[in-house]
Amino acid sequence: MSFKIILSVLAGIGVGYFILPSEILQYTDYILDIGLCLLLFFVGIDIGKNKDVLGKIKKIGVRVLLVPVMIIIGSIFGSIIAGFILGMPANESGAVGAGLGWYSLSSMMLATYSSRLSALAFISNVTREIIALLTIPFISKYIGDLESVAPAGATAMDTSLPLIAKSTNPQTAIIAFISGVIASTSVPILVSFIIKI
Repeated sequence: MSFKIILSVLAGIGVGYFILPSEILQYTDYILDIGLCLLLFFVGIDIGKNKDVLGKIKKIGVRVLLVPVMIIIGSIFGSIIAGFILGMPANESGAVGAGLGWYSLSSMMLATYSSRLSALAFISNVTREIIALLTIPFISKYIGDLESVAPAGATAMDTSLPLIAKSTNPQTAIIAFISGVIASTSVPILVSFIIKI
């Protein structure tokens, strides 16, 4: 699966550079939204076919919230440690990590604080999403299904969800969606709070 992702990105770069006119760029947001909605629709169909999944999620109960909470804590503390190694203030590195992979929002929020920090948030959160897309199948296969949700962060509810669903099982896909919703909701609150500390 990771090879297909890399091949798709390379093919997209080639088509964008050599074939498509630049005027098409004004429509890419619409095309991406349609493609993402189609992906999520088919993930939903796959989950819906497994009727016992929702019952399993109900049995897990409130413990399902531990997944996004641990992902958020790990992301923020991991970025603070990385910032310490790089000589960055804890609030800046923590705010970058609090983006949880949502590169467009976190970089825009931090732009008012510093253009350097905004660029760092964009690069690190884009890199997180790319790493997630490359590693989810391997983590699922060699470590565990639930663990494969962690690299996705906020993208577990959208761009990473189809890959998580394909690499794991319907129960993990639902947990990933819940985790992504909670992480995405947390991003604006955490980034603005941590940067002001």
